[in-house]
Amino acid sequence: MPAKVGAVKVNTLDNASVFNIGDVYSMCPESAAKTYAGGGSFITGDGTRLRLGQSMTYVSDKDKADQNIT
Repeated sequence: MPAKVGAVKVNTLDNASVFNIGDVYSMCPESAAKTYAGGGSFITGDGTRLRLGQSMTYVSDKDKADQNIT
């Protein structure tokens, strides 16, 4: 069934965004990311205490590409 759409204003789109107007059968957004972090990097909350003497993150990635999107 055709869709009737009025005025649309798009302020910004990210490179991993999906924007559609009208009828859609399937949408498949794709993105990939790799994150390296040391000890205590993703701790959240109020009153969190963390004691790390020395924290190092060693990264060795020989293939350079883990999630190829084509």
